[in-house]
Amino acid sequence: MSDTQPTNAEAKRKGNGSKYLFLFLIGLVGGVIATVMAVRALDQRKDHFPDSVMQVQQWHLGQLKGKVEQNRCGATDTLPHLKALRTMADDLEPAFPDLKDDARFGQHASKMRAALDGALTSPPLNCAGVGAVSEQIGEACKACHQDFRG
Repeated sequence: MSDTQPTNAEAKRKGNGSKYLFLFLIGLVGGVIATVMAVRALDQRKDHFPDSVMQVQQWHLGQLKGKVEQNRCGATDTLPHLKALRTMADDLEPAFPDLKDDARFGQHASKMRAALDGALTSPPLNCAGVGAVSEQIGEACKACHQDFRG
C-alpha cells in the first residue's frame, strides 16, 4: 500500500516546488520592473538638447525640401522655415559644449549660419532657388556630421 500512496514527506516536497517557482517568477517580474525604472531614470538625466536641436533642424530642412516637391516655393511658404533654421543655428555651440572650442566645429557652424543669412538676405522666390538653398544647408550639415559623427 505504501507503493501507491505518497507519504506525507513526499507530498510536502512536491508542494514546495510550485512555491519556489512562484517566488522565482515574482522576483523575475520585480527585477524587470526595477531595471526599466533604472533605465528610465538614467535617460531622464541625459541632456536631450543636442538631439532636439538636430531634430528640429532636420524637420525644417525636410519641410523646405517638401515645399520644392509640392511646387510651393513662395516666400510665405519658405521664409518661416529658413528663419527657424537660422534661429536654431545660433544654438549649435551651446548644444554641443564639448565641441564649442573646436575650430572645425566653429567653422561648420559659421558656414551654416552664413548660408542661412544669405538665404534670408535675398530669399529664394522660386523652387530652383529653394532647392539650391536646401542643398547648401544640407551640405553644411553633411560636412559637420562627417567630421564629428563619424
